[in-house]
Amino acid sequence: MLNISKVNLKYRIDPNLYSALKKVEEKSISSYLIKVLIGFGIVLICAMFLPWTQNIRAKGAVTTLFPSSRPQTIQSLLGGRIEEWHVLEGQIVKAGDTIMRLSEVKEEYLDPQILARTQGQVDAKSQSVLAYQEKANNLEDQFEALINSKNVKLQQNKLKINQTQLKLESDVIDLEATKVKASIAKDQLVRMQELFEKGLKSLTDLESKRVSIQEANAKVVYLKNLIDSHRNELKNLEADFKGIENEFQDKISKSKSERMTAMSDKFDAEGSIDKLKSQYNAYEVRTQNYFVKAPIDGMVTTIFNSGLGEIIKGGDAIITIVPTDYQLAVETFVRPQDVTLLKRGQKVRIQFDGWPAIVFSGWPQSSYGTFGGKVYAIENFISDNGLYRILLAPNEEDQPWPIQVRIGSGANTITLLNNVSVGYELWRQLNGFPPDYYSKAEVKDVKTKAPLKKVK
Repeated sequence: MLNISKVNLKYRIDPNLYSALKKVEEKSISSYLIKVLIGFGIVLICAMFLPWTQNIRAKGAVTTLFPSSRPQTIQSLLGGRIEEWHVLEGQIVKAGDTIMRLSEVKEEYLDPQILARTQGQVDAKSQSVLAYQEKANNLEDQFEALINSKNVKLQQNKLKINQTQLKLESDVIDLEATKVKASIAKDQLVRMQELFEKGLKSLTDLESKRVSIQEANAKVVYLKNLIDSHRNELKNLEADFKGIENEFQDKISKSKSERMTAMSDKFDAEGSIDKLKSQYNAYEVRTQNYFVKAPIDGMVTTIFNSGLGEIIKGGDAIITIVPTDYQLAVETFVRPQDVTLLKRGQKVRIQFDGWPAIVFSGWPQSSYGTFGGKVYAIENFISDNGLYRILLAPNEEDQPWPIQVRIGSGANTITLLNNVSVGYELWRQLNGFPPDYYSKAEVKDVKTKAPLKKVK
């Protein structure tokens, strides 16, 4: 009530007799509301000491744990025309089942007998190799025969030289003996002449001595001529020795050259055979690739080219196969400042899209509809979206993931860190500090280390 008048009615009128005065005197805040606010404050203060699990939240998608179990797109190794389909979308196939059949469209492969003709070329070249090898063997025999003939000829020449040298030595000895006889005959003729003049010898004896000396002189001349003939023959034989070597060396070199030519032709034919075999194998593999087969067991989900007679190029996608046997995983991305807090084997809570869940990120024990996982791999390189890729695997110690989850569906992940109080977490969030990273054991280990000594 406003006290404008100087007359105070507080002591003249009893307020209890008038309800209007009671309402005016009542306070704007009731005691009940004050008690409620006080109780709420006490509860809030107590809540600050409740445990809170620090966490990192991220979004991802369901995938498979191993790359071989992920959906695969099958491409055609070669271009061709679609002749026949053997599968339908949604059909389950086994590894090795035929998916489609192609026919050839390139001109150089249109010959239906291309494999047989290529094999015929390989066989013909193989016969050429055998022929060249036989020729080389014959030339090798000829080479050895020439060497043997050369050795025989040289040996014969050496024998003739030795024989001529012996004849020459014999003739020289005979010449010396004949010269001695001629000298004796000359002396005898002189004495015979003296005796004839004295009448002691007859003319017949004198003429006989004259004939003897003539014969001796004639034999000396004959032996000299024979010695010269043998010397000339010896020179000719020595010259023939060099000629035999040169003649056979020319024949041997020619035979060796022909053999090397035959071996070169053989090696050239072998190289052609290898090239033809490689070409044959390429034709054979190309023929096998006319039938596109499933590489894994799975279900055909998408067929990209469905028309018969449609021409496709090499490397074009044909179908997509989803493996039937796979292990689910979650691919998620975290911020660079959070990736250092993660380690392999760390526990994670996962909420799948389309699966009802009530999530309390700070109290994972009270959450409903979330499933357990663990960090399986952490990528060391940042992705194109500026985040780090994390691969999560199911936690065997927790309940299994629902079978209704499909590859590609979304997932929200909550990576669990240390347990702190709610008050500390609010203080950390308001100040922008990172979550607690060091464990108690690590902190204790740091404290027990010897302090650094001060440097004087």
